[in-house]
Amino acid sequence: MYTISAKLTFHIPHSTSLKDKRQVCRSLIDKTRQKFNVTIAEVDTQDSHKTLTIGIAVVSGDIGHTKNSMDEIVRYMDGNTEAELTSELITEAEKI
Repeated sequence: MYTISAKLTFHIPHSTSLKDKRQVCRSLIDKTRQKFNVTIAEVDTQDSHKTLTIGIAVVSGDIGHTKNSMDEIVRYMDGNTEAELTSELITEAEKI
């Protein structure tokens, strides 16, 4: 079994409150979870209304599938939100 995780940071330029941020966050997380069935959550910067930090974890029996899935998820998230992806930190796939 292989695991890979990512920490993605987005900038939300139009957000003026935590409520605006929550709408963007909820929409992005729900769409991604529904499309890819991955573990995903807001993991940091909860008090900043312009910065959204999301953690993602993928588990698979094949290392190639694990890496390809994460790449596809990051591309999808970058293209399906009005927020700008400013940082991505992806761990190496690990066998567990």
